[in-house]
Amino acid sequence: MENMTSNEKILIKFYTAFSNADSATMCECYHSKIEFRDPVFGLLQKDDVCQMWKMLIARSRENIKVEFSDVKADEYIGSAHWMATYNFSKTNRKVVNVIQAQFQFKDGLIIKHTDDFDIWKWSKQAFGFTGYILGWTGFFQKKLQQKALLSLKEYKKTKNAN
Repeated sequence: MENMTSNEKILIKFYTAFSNADSATMCECYHSKIEFRDPVFGLLQKDDVCQMWKMLIARSRENIKVEFSDVKADEYIGSAHWMATYNFSKTNRKVVNVIQAQFQFKDGLIIKHTDDFDIWKWSKQAFGFTGYILGWTGFFQKKLQQKALLSLKEYKKTKNAN
């Protein structure tokens, strides 16, 4: 750890917290003006980012396995490779999602976080035959994003969101 940059330490803190289903510590790693982007939620900003992680951890009933590697960061940018294994809450189908993450830092915290993964591969695992047939289409991906954002909006209304 002593040869790591401060931003590499932030990323390790973030993913260690994630692997421990600790959304509060994950959110401590984010700047107040955080922007997050991935193929399922699209662009999320500020508190919505932390609420998304809280919701995903809660929906997995803390039964999510997170492994990370190749953590690299300098003063401004960083990256990590991570894999999440969980049962998708809507279908209870097992998903193994391999993700490449990119980061930007400001004031010693993560200000931009982008997760890239193969949405078709994810859809096939999460939705089975339907995901295989439709998961690659823009229509399916747009519907998926709408449902993800709606579920986040509904989650934010619950007592768990605070």
